[in-house]
Amino acid sequence: MKINSRYFADVLTTAVAPAIWGSTYFVTTSFLPQGYPLTVALLRALPAGLLLLLLVRKLPTGVWWGRAFILGALNFSFFWAMLFVSAYRLPGGVAATVGAVQPLIVIALARLFLGKPIRFLAVIAGLIGMSGVALLVLSPNAALDPVGVAAGLAGAVSMAFGTVLTRHWQPPVSSLTFTSWQLTAGGILLVPVALLLEPALPVPTAANILGIAWLGLIGAAFTYLLWFRGLSRIEPSAAASLGFLSPVVATLLGWLALGQSLTPAQIAGFAMVLASVWLSQRVMMPLRPIRPAASPEPANHPA
Repeated sequence: MKINSRYFADVLTTAVAPAIWGSTYFVTTSFLPQGYPLTVALLRALPAGLLLLLLVRKLPTGVWWGRAFILGALNFSFFWAMLFVSAYRLPGGVAATVGAVQPLIVIALARLFLGKPIRFLAVIAGLIGMSGVALLVLSPNAALDPVGVAAGLAGAVSMAFGTVLTRHWQPPVSSLTFTSWQLTAGGILLVPVALLLEPALPVPTAANILGIAWLGLIGAAFTYLLWFRGLSRIEPSAAASLGFLSPVVATLLGWLALGQSLTPAQIAGFAMVLASVWLSQRVMMPLRPIRPAASPEPANHPA
């Protein structure tokens, strides 16, 4: 099959997002105060969303108010809250393995909401990816906290719904505007929950501020701009398979920053994950370029 160069470029650009998300576990455990998953999720979403909203200066209209809050909840509020609960209660490897079920959920939801066929090779690629993640990040003595596992599964389901509905509800605005709507809506939804369920955040240290800035500006605003752009151009299941790159980057960060060693099983897992991503993209790659779901509106930046 002849490689579609435009689609390939879109895949590479989209892949940057989950690669950067691979730093989440490292930043969460090394730079952030422990025990504040909802507050951390709030601080990651709302400031980044408001900053982007200030840049685009465009609010939703009509039905997009409701859709922005639904997608903001699925892609950010609920997903990030569950992600941080999972990250705090489970070793990073266990949390990553639980979350690796997401591409398989996306395949099923794409069939339900978008009428996409369930391709046997795509399912096989998903199973290979999950197995590779398990080899890559699981340790023999990994603890399975029930609450952490349930949170990881709930987060995977939430993100899968968000991924498919983002493609199903094709926005009439640019990816930058769409990202600002969702981040802001997701952050607003987290405000009352964080205030009611968690104690006040202690005075942040320089490390805390650096961690929040990274997760908000780079790990949220920048990466989700790339992610939503990608979802308008490539198949949801193909995009979801790129999520396997997150535990790869997380493992490499542990090796480079924390001096962790790479075992033969991890190297095999690394190869399986890359094979899974390659197979998923090959199965889903179209013969012709996919027309983006939305064209950017004229620039409307402050003078």
